[in-house]
Amino acid sequence: MPVPVRSWAAALLSVVLLSTSGAADPSTPFDVRYDVLLLPQEDVARMTIALEGQGHPDVVRFRIDPRRHLEFTGDGDIEMEKGVLVWRIPKAGGSIHYDVRIDHDRNGPGMDAAMTESWALFRGEDLVPPIAVEGPSVESDATLAMHLPAGWSIVTPWNRLEADTFAIEQPHRFLDRPTGWVLVGELGVTREKIAGVRVAIANPRGHHLHRFDILALLRWTLDDLVDVFPDHFERFAIVGAADPMWRGGLSGPNSLYLHADRPLIQNDGTSPILHEMVHSFMHAKAGKDGDWIVEGMAEYYSLALLRRSRTFSKRRYERSLEKLRKKGAHARDLLVPRADAATAARGAVVLAELDARIRKATGDKRSLDDVARVLQTDRAPITTKRFREIAEEASGTDLQTFFDDRVK
Repeated sequence: MPVPVRSWAAALLSVVLLSTSGAADPSTPFDVRYDVLLLPQEDVARMTIALEGQGHPDVVRFRIDPRRHLEFTGDGDIEMEKGVLVWRIPKAGGSIHYDVRIDHDRNGPGMDAAMTESWALFRGEDLVPPIAVEGPSVESDATLAMHLPAGWSIVTPWNRLEADTFAIEQPHRFLDRPTGWVLVGELGVTREKIAGVRVAIANPRGHHLHRFDILALLRWTLDDLVDVFPDHFERFAIVGAADPMWRGGLSGPNSLYLHADRPLIQNDGTSPILHEMVHSFMHAKAGKDGDWIVEGMAEYYSLALLRRSRTFSKRRYERSLEKLRKKGAHARDLLVPRADAATAARGAVVLAELDARIRKATGDKRSLDDVARVLQTDRAPITTKRFREIAEEASGTDLQTFFDDRVK
């Protein structure tokens, strides 16, 4: 049954509501506070979102999962409209309260969010579903406070302000929202600064993520990764656990998840952890026919970074490319809505050939790296047409024949 919002939550997580008059000052951000109370015995995160200050939105629309986001109450008007929860906020500001069920089965064996008596692993997106706002275009100043059971610690990709309070910063959003992987509980944690990035690697106690093996791999490869993607994060969180979690890897903003049993380097020479890190650093989104590019870039660089760091010899790298070529032969069409493993492998081989073409055309002055850097900064969904245009700008040549021959 749904867990009701406790009466004390409003008092514990209350905000002072400020009256506003006149137009909002666009140079002064309004305040957003996310309060998260974890209740492991009930598999619930009890949420409060509080807004105050001039210029806060008039309306916030939440695209909720009605099986996970429950029992909404708060200030102003709250109602469902065509499957979307709509919160109309009082002029003076206000707060909304609801519950989130953490446990979530992924399509396929395993869970992509779970809470036990000693740990919980989930994404910030699980706590605060996708939102759209209406009203003044004023930036927010957002913080998140995590209220944990006694003895629990926390690893997140967010900047810590104090104790268990964090800054939530998303420059491309007016209403900043927590995103990325979060692990809390009785943890084993390894922290180190590598190539200018503060890396935290964490797992629940007893879940053997091989943190020092990951640390060694990053020592070899992270310099080259941030060279490809120079607009990198100050912090990066790598979290993982064993069963019942999903047996794969998943990227997130400034973070990734990896099942404890996944190899750091697979038999074909690609690296699951580097694959997900490329996704996170590049943060490119696929358009209607661009998923082969997004997945192919992650697969290609997961191999290329091993070669550049001299983890792999040239011969080993070429043998691994040949394995990808054989695997990719099963993908008849690259221009599919969603790339599978064979499509990613074929895409990686095409991208390796494209890298060689750009290097040859420019006397080794430019490469696929220059294309990747554009993808990192271009927030528009990537399509094959746009990708070819970027590659042609990098190479200074017409690549129509190259794409016609290989991308179909």
